[in-house]
Amino acid sequence: MTRKDVKPSEYNQFYSGYLNMIPAETNLIMGFQDNLHAIQTFFNAIPQEKLEYKYDVDKWTVKEVFQHMIDCERVFQFRCFHIARHDKTPLPGFEENDYIAPSKANTKSIETLIGEFTILHKGFIALLQSVSIEDLMQISLVNGAPVSARALAFITLGHYKHHVNIIKQRYL
Repeated sequence: MTRKDVKPSEYNQFYSGYLNMIPAETNLIMGFQDNLHAIQTFFNAIPQEKLEYKYDVDKWTVKEVFQHMIDCERVFQFRCFHIARHDKTPLPGFEENDYIAPSKANTKSIETLIGEFTILHKGFIALLQSVSIEDLMQISLVNGAPVSARALAFITLGHYKHHVNIIKQRYL
């Protein structure tokens, strides 16, 4: 299954920017495996003095952005699982800004964050490998809009690309 298989009717248009960051020919499982290594390498290369840098007073640090990426993957993975299991119970949205302070991201080492990401991302890969294409094509409501399990998986990859680009442009 590739990103081009995902139809616009399978996601809220708010997420089209994330999906468009993923090349059309990207295979879902290979995309996750490639992303695993790309994210590990990217965050390992950031200088220590930049990890708690904010480019503006009301913005997150690099560690907080990384924690946000991890937290969103957790949410998207659960949503993907919920929908892939053919559960039609609507799921709520979430307020991402509320998650940062309790995460205490700035007290964690980059090694801890990379470890957390690695375990989570490998878990998402295992989930994707354990379900069928039919399961991934299931659609349910999330935050009031229809979304497929496969769209959520590709959105996750695009979300990582989006934030890596922001870090490169505004933090480094």
